Amino acid sequence: MAKSGTAHKADAVEHAPRRERAGLRAAELDRLIHERVRLGIVSALAVNDALTFNELKALLKTTDGNLSVHARKLEEAQYIRCAKSFAGRIPKTEYHLTAAGRLALERYLEHMEALIRATRQG
Repeated sequence: MAKSGTAHKADAVEHAPRRERAGLRAAELDRLIHERVRLGIVSALAVNDALTFNELKALLKTTDGNLSVHARKLEEAQYIRCAKSFAGRIPKTEYHLTAAGRLALERYLEHMEALIRATRQG
């Protein structure tokens, strides 16, 4: 019986030189999370139930505009959820990590750990 394309790719990865395998893993990195500010947002939300816009801004030492742009990209990918409310008359924006965001972060970390192992062994 013929192997599927996925099986052929898995065999090719298994038998490729170590550095080549590391390169393939690097290509699989989630580029959306790989950016420093977005990785910071997702990581911070992974260890907190929720963070406000101002808390994230202070934690990541970034500007309003920079945080807004990166948070919007993560929202569009459904990695984070934004909840807007008011505390009295003051607007409050709060962010939460979604299940898809947590899974994406876990996959990203697994890829990074594999790259680190391959580099140390090489």
